[in-house]
Parts: sequence; C-alpha cells; structure tokens
Amino acid sequence: MLKDMSNEKYWLAFNLVKGIGPAKLQALLGYYGDLERAWNAPYAELERLGLDKRALTNLVDARANIDLEQHLRDIRSKGISLLTWDSPTYPSYLREVDSPPPLLYVVGSLEEIDRWAVAVVGTRRVTSYGRQVTEELVAALVQNGVTIVSGLARGIDAIAHRTALQHGGRTIAVLGSGPDNIYPPEHRDLAREIVRGHGAVITEYPLGTAPDAGNFPPRNRIISGFALGVVVVEAGDPSGALITAQFAMEQGRDVFAVPGNINSIASKGTNLLIQQGAKLVTCAEDILEELNLALVLEHTAVQLALPETAEEAALFPHLSGQPVHVDALCRATGLPSSVVSGTLTLLELKGVVRQVGAMNYVMVREPHPSYLTGAGAAQESE
Repeated sequence: MLKDMSNEKYWLAFNLVKGIGPAKLQALLGYYGDLERAWNAPYAELERLGLDKRALTNLVDARANIDLEQHLRDIRSKGISLLTWDSPTYPSYLREVDSPPPLLYVVGSLEEIDRWAVAVVGTRRVTSYGRQVTEELVAALVQNGVTIVSGLARGIDAIAHRTALQHGGRTIAVLGSGPDNIYPPEHRDLAREIVRGHGAVITEYPLGTAPDAGNFPPRNRIISGFALGVVVVEAGDPSGALITAQFAMEQGRDVFAVPGNINSIASKGTNLLIQQGAKLVTCAEDILEELNLALVLEHTAVQLALPETAEEAALFPHLSGQPVHVDALCRATGLPSSVVSGTLTLLELKGVVRQVGAMNYVMVREPHPSYLTGAGAAQESE
C-alpha cells in the first residue's frame, strides 16, 4: 500500500479512464513527473502530447463526474488493496513484462514466496485425464513451495486453485472482471477461501467491471507475467490457454505442455504447443528442474531462520546441531536467563530451535530438500 495516499488516488483515477493504457500513462509520467499534475493538465497540452480524442473525452468526463476520494473509500471498505508501478511490493516478475498493468486491485495478500510461482491453465471442458494430471502436478508443486497462478475459470483453472488449497499451498487468481465481480459466480466461495490467508485474487479492472469477453486476453498476460513458467494441461485450438502460452513466450517465460491423446479435442492445443517447442511434461520434476525451483523450500527455511531481534542475533552464533544448555547461552551472550529462555521459546515456536531435554537446545537444520512427488510426497505428509 502506498504511503502517499493522494498519489495513489491519481493512479486510481487514470485506471478509471478508458483509452489510457500503460503506454499512454508512461508517456504522461515521463512528461509530468507525477500523475497529479497529469490529471490536472490543460486539455490542449494533453492533446499536444498525443492523447486521442476518445481518451481526452473520457478524461474530461472522469474529472467532472468521479469523486476520487469516495471511490477510494469504497475500495477500502471492500478490503481491497492497490498496487501501482511505484509500489515496492508490486510483483517483481510482472513488473518486467511489456506493458505491465499500472494498477492492480488485490484482495488477500501477496507474499515474498509468491515470487516462485507457476501458472497452471487449460480448458473449461476438462476430461478425467486432465483433472487427474492437474491434481497430481499441482499437489507436487505446492509441496515443493511453489505458488499456483490461474484464472479462476471453470475446468482446469478451478481444479488447480482447489488442489493448491487442499494441499496447504498458496494460489493467485487473476480476474477478467472487477474485484467485486467474481466470475463465474459459482466460484465465489473458492475466491473467498483463497483470500483467507492462502493467496490473493487480483485484477487490473475497476470496481463494477463485468466479465466481458474482451477482458480475458489482456488478463492472460498477467497470469503468464506473474509466473516463472506456464503449464498448459489441456487446451483446444484455439483457446484462452493458448493465448496465455503465447504471452508467456513473448515475455520470455518457459511454456510447458502435457501431452494427450492425438484424437482428443482437449489435447489438440497442448500437442500443438509441444510440436512448436513447448517443454513436454510428464511429472512435476520436469517443471521444478527446468525452472530451477529445487531450492524454494530451502530458501524459505533460511528466510524463516534469519534473526528478527537483537536477542535472536546474539543467540544464533552459539546454537548448532549440538545441544547447548540455557546457562551456557546466558554466559556466552551476557543476557539474563529470562531473556534467553523467552527468546528460545519464540524460536521454538518458529521451528528454528528444538529443546532436547533438561533445558538443552539445538538448532533445527533442514536437510537439503528433495522433490516431493508421488509416493515420496505421500510419505512426507504421513
């Protein structure tokens, strides 16, 4: 969330003006330096800068009729956050693509771990084969710390989201409508579950935007741009999933496709992608290895293990795989026993240290992570 709320207001303002997309907005920022000046600029000056008549007419109408403060309050009241190009928490990989959305509406939360995301997309007319493969791939990916991105559509998308949730993973749903207009309507409960601590629902479209057909191809560039790679499980030809794959290729992302029956309409698109050079996928290891995602769990464990207070920083050098007594830690750090004991308790709750009897503690060292797939994943969860 931007601290400069007035600046955020003008990002929102231009998002509400049809005909001013990323390219025009970038030009305005380059000329005026900030969007407040651009919003209040004279008509003739904006015309000289190259804004067409449609964009200028919409801008003048928006200035006259939109209460920006009230609109911002409406957004806040619905629990929606705004991310802009200026936001430090704007998704880093999405920022790199051509014409990233200047403003994102976010319901739920985006976290650092979501940098390791893979998009899983496919047909709405899913077959039993497509369902099984989606469930197997997504289960293995989330068990390896990967966030799943998809479009909340019927079929493969919904299965990908639900499987991620069922296995305790994170998932991001990208809408082709406003944040208050979940589509399809039967996925409202799924969206609610996602935003309750398991990910986010995001969109570039303003409040009240209907799920018009023209919104979905641009939506697909966000799905691919958010992720390190795109997995197409089943797809006809043509299809929205193939559009997402095309965006992914243009953005320099890896494209993966699941092979299918050559006589199946649902696999026509994926087989075509493989012919065109997409990476054939038979298991999650194919994706994890290609995207160098083997160390996601290890990286996350290291992040969790970083000291967060001065007391933790003082204790860490004296903790190892060998048991050490609380009294020895007090002598080594010079900290009172109450402080040492309290800090160790917090570290134990974080899973960083473990008490091994009689006030002795060891640092918990995670083994080098291996891929958790198939039987190995089942054994791990038992």
